[in-house]
Amino acid sequence: MATINFGGVEEQVVTREEFPLEKAREVLADEVIAVIGYGVQGPGQSLNMRDNGFNVIVGQRKGKTYDKAVADGWVPGETLFEIEEALEKGTIICFLLSDAAQIELWPTVKAALKPGKSLYFSHGFGVTYKEKTGIVPPADVDVFLVAPKGSGTSLRRLFVEGKGLNSSFAVYQDASGNARTKAIAMGIGVGSGYLFETDFYKEVTSDLTGERGTLMGAIQGIFAAQYEVLRANGHSPSEAFNETVEELTQSLMPLVAENGMDWMYANCSTTAQRGALDWWKPFHDATKPVFEKLYNSVKSQEQAEISITRNSQPDYREKLEVELAELRDSEMWRAGAAVRSLRPERS
Repeated sequence: MATINFGGVEEQVVTREEFPLEKAREVLADEVIAVIGYGVQGPGQSLNMRDNGFNVIVGQRKGKTYDKAVADGWVPGETLFEIEEALEKGTIICFLLSDAAQIELWPTVKAALKPGKSLYFSHGFGVTYKEKTGIVPPADVDVFLVAPKGSGTSLRRLFVEGKGLNSSFAVYQDASGNARTKAIAMGIGVGSGYLFETDFYKEVTSDLTGERGTLMGAIQGIFAAQYEVLRANGHSPSEAFNETVEELTQSLMPLVAENGMDWMYANCSTTAQRGALDWWKPFHDATKPVFEKLYNSVKSQEQAEISITRNSQPDYREKLEVELAELRDSEMWRAGAAVRSLRPERS
């Protein structure tokens, strides 16, 4: 492992230099990697591992998602199977269904976990909240996770571009004495940029906080608030959207990704710099209590309970579409669709 200084704190990480793809292939040479679920993470991880030379099969119920797997090159009866058959054939079971679907399928998966097999997750939810989910792995199997820090779509796109998403990894149960090495090999196989070690509890608490916070929930809230203030003061939808979303996503965040926040500030006007430096602390002070409330809600398992209860309802998909439509049909995001259509590469 490599020792890297992260803001004054030294951490150990795994990169492709000390754990190259060839070594990952050697570690997993005798394994049949069965990816169960072809929804969010399944396609990106399975395709990346397949392209990296691993022995991968997919387990998926027949329907639209199954048809998508066929379109992606998985061959029925050879590399694409019904879930039960894939579970039987696999030696590493990649349990990549949604958290709610994992609860429903767990009895089937557990029955297939013969001694010596491995159970792989990309989220610590099911095992961490085992009292709520019922997911308690047998003692004679390895249990570990690799959690790419992004969507399966982004994982695949970056892989195709020759890049990679960073991922965390963790071992919950080491029955074989080799679980950690297998976890790292899987992380390299799915196309991780670098890997940092965590545990199942820290993975799920940080992940649930991030999704509800700056990654998705908070940023939509901030976008909406600023857009509404601009519109209420007479600015057009085009102007309000450009000053709220488009400039951030297309111009400024790429600079942050490239070399940090100070680099982005340094590449803006002195007027913009002064305003940003004066206002970031008031925003910090205003939002930190909300983040503390959010983290405590995650820590108390309230957010887990909400996710399990709501996402397990039979009409969940219908209700989700209503909520997504509220975003999609809002003036801000309808304005955004018009703005995106005018980007030069789209014309």
